[in-house]
Amino acid sequence: MQPVQPIQIATMQPPVTVKATATDELLVVAAQQNPARFAALYEKYYAQILGFVYQRVTTKDDAFDITQQVFLQAMLALPKYEFRGFPFSSWLYRIAINEMNGIFRKNEKRRGINIEPEFLKGIVEEMNGDTDDEREQAVLKVLATLEEDDLQIIELRFFEKRPFKEIAEILEINEASAKMRVYRILEKLRPEIGKNLIME
Repeated sequence: MQPVQPIQIATMQPPVTVKATATDELLVVAAQQNPARFAALYEKYYAQILGFVYQRVTTKDDAFDITQQVFLQAMLALPKYEFRGFPFSSWLYRIAINEMNGIFRKNEKRRGINIEPEFLKGIVEEMNGDTDDEREQAVLKVLATLEEDDLQIIELRFFEKRPFKEIAEILEINEASAKMRVYRILEKLRPEIGKNLIME
């Protein structure tokens, strides 16, 4: 598999964490009864899903196109959706991941890393490292070498700020596995980041 190619760090605002509320469930039920009411879910979550997608593709046009496709698929599949106590965005993340995976399989060059600096800082801090520009750029380079599955879980945890329970729901794994995978990836990153710092 070709490594992800780093690109210019984005200026897009990080998504706001949204907790599951009765409002989500009411909006979904309303949209299931009347598809025209799907607009409320679209407006609530569009920016959040666009930001998620934009972190992983090389152009804004790709991000807009993929996000539109995510919401189209969600609207078509909405009659089968069941509320399980998570934000509606959890389901949208899952659709977005599947959509991006399909696109990346067809065209590897559309993969990218487009990350806000504070997200890189969060990874460095999680590994008990001192944060500075050099270390954060080293993290960015190493992230570019991760396999797609590993990069997705790191993105959900550190860039989207999703709790492990929700990550497990999105990726359809158990919570313990989600935690274990994140910490194993961080341990794998640590020596590679050190090598990049030495090379610089």
